[in-house]
Amino acid sequence: MTHPNVVYVFSDQHRAQAVGYMGNADVLTPNLDRLREESVHFSTAVSTVPVCAPYRASFLTGKFPLTHGVFVNDVHLRHDVPSIADAFHAAGYDTAYIGKWHLNGRGRSAPIPREDRQGFKHWEVLECTHDYHQSRYYADDGTGAPDALGAKTWPGYDAEAQTRHAMTYLKNRRQRPRPFFLVLSWGPPHNPYDTAPERFQARYRDRALTLRPNVPNAMRPQAEAQLRGYYAHITALDQCLGELWQTLKAEGLEQDTLFVYTSDRGDMLGSQGQVRKQRPWDESIRVPLLMHYPARLGRDPREVTAPLGSPDIMPTVLALAGVAIPSSVEGRNWERHLVGGAPPPSEAALIACIHPFGEYTRAQGGKEYRGLRTDRYTYV
Repeated sequence: MTHPNVVYVFSDQHRAQAVGYMGNADVLTPNLDRLREESVHFSTAVSTVPVCAPYRASFLTGKFPLTHGVFVNDVHLRHDVPSIADAFHAAGYDTAYIGKWHLNGRGRSAPIPREDRQGFKHWEVLECTHDYHQSRYYADDGTGAPDALGAKTWPGYDAEAQTRHAMTYLKNRRQRPRPFFLVLSWGPPHNPYDTAPERFQARYRDRALTLRPNVPNAMRPQAEAQLRGYYAHITALDQCLGELWQTLKAEGLEQDTLFVYTSDRGDMLGSQGQVRKQRPWDESIRVPLLMHYPARLGRDPREVTAPLGSPDIMPTVLALAGVAIPSSVEGRNWERHLVGGAPPPSEAALIACIHPFGEYTRAQGGKEYRGLRTDRYTYV
C-alpha cells in the first residue's frame, strides 16, 4: 500500500461529553460534528491514566504507564524504545510536532534537546504552559542548529497561531515526495477557563446551559461559570480544526491522509462533586476520538462502541498507515476491526490512578485505583 500522510491533533482536557455530536446542544462544535459524519467515531475512547503526561507517553510508546514509567506529570520519558515518530521515520516519513509536549520533565519553560524529542524532526514546541496569550516555544526545522535566538512567542491565542503554522506545514508539502506525520498538540480547553478569545466567550455569556445531573446543587454555580469558558475554548478549537481540515482539502491531501482528533483526558467540572482529572468517572476518563481516512475507512459515519485505551492508539495509527509496529508496543492494534470487520481486539480498557497528586492528593480525598471500562460499565 502507499503510505498515507498522518495528521494527529489532540487537545488538553476535552471530555467526550463536550461535543455536539454526542448530543450536547450547549456546546458549539460544527466542524467536529461534520467530521464525525465522515469518520469513525470511537464512542468509548478511554484515557488509561487520565493525566496529561501519562497519556502522551502511552501515545508515543504504545506502552502502559507502569511500563513506560510516566504516571504523574513533570517527569522525564525515557527514549529506550522506538517511539511512534521513530517508527514513521524508519518507514520514510518526515516527522513534525507543534505545540505542547509535557514529557521532558526538566522545567516547563526549558528547551528540549533533540535527543529527548522521541524522533520528531520539525519542532515548534514548549514543554508546558497554560498562559494561552503569552505562550512561548522553541523552533527547529530539523535541518540545522536550533534557533539561536531562544524562545519565540506565539502571537495571540496560541492554539490559533499553532494551527496556522500547521497549515503552513501542510501547504509546503505539495512538492515533497515523502509522506509526513504531523502532530498538533493544543493546550486548551484546560483551565484557566476564562481565557479563550473574546469573540468565543461572547457566544456563551448569555447562553442557557444544562448541567449534567450528577453535579451537586452546591457546585452548580461554579460549574456553570466554568462551563461557559470551557465551551468557549472548545468552540475556538473547533474553528481551528475546521481550518486545518479545509487546508487538507485545498492542498489535495485529504483523501490519502489519516486525520485524527482526540484529547488526552477529560474534566470533571463539578460532576460527582469533583474537579479536573485523575478520577475514574466518565467525565474524566472518556475523550473524543475521530479517525478520518477516506482512502481506507471511507466517508460514511461509523461508530465503534468497544473501549479503546491510550496504548492502543500508536499500533492502530501505524497499522492504518502500513507502518511496522515495534515489538515493544503493548497496546492493541484495531486496524483489522476498522478495515476488515474483525471483532474488536478487546471488550474492556484498563483505567488506573497509580499515584494521586495535585488537586487529588490523599489528604484531599484522592485514591489509587485500578479498573476496567467496558462499553457500558466502569468496574473500579
